[in-house]
Amino acid sequence: METVNETSDILQLVSFKLGDEEFGIDILVVQEIIRMISITKVPNSPYYVEGVINLRGKVIPVIDLRVRLGMEKIELKNSTRVIVIELEGRILGFIVDSVSEVLRISKNITEAPPDLIAGVDSKYIKSVGKLEDRLLILLNLEALTSS
Repeated sequence: METVNETSDILQLVSFKLGDEEFGIDILVVQEIIRMISITKVPNSPYYVEGVINLRGKVIPVIDLRVRLGMEKIELKNSTRVIVIELEGRILGFIVDSVSEVLRISKNITEAPPDLIAGVDSKYIKSVGKLEDRLLILLNLEALTSS
């Protein structure tokens, strides 16, 4: 078994599900994970922005990650969560089907994405992690949040 000496070779990720696919984002950008709360619609916002939420006095835009990635929109469930992230000084939320776990994986088990994965445009994908029995799609948050 190979050991990894430097912490820079380890990715710490929050994994979550959208349909049957498993995705991951860097834990360092995740502020918190909350249950669904009331979302206020905002006129003339991009199609993938569900609206805004009031989280402890802060107004935070919320993106439906399924819609943003071109997947079918579904009814919200008990397991639906909002992952609140901070990226480049902006705070926003992503609606996901469910949050799975926090993972530590080695960078050397990831590779560049093929052009099209599970119907998701590859510009939104940073890499794909090959775990023992599953694939983990690592998202490019900068591409996802740019308009």
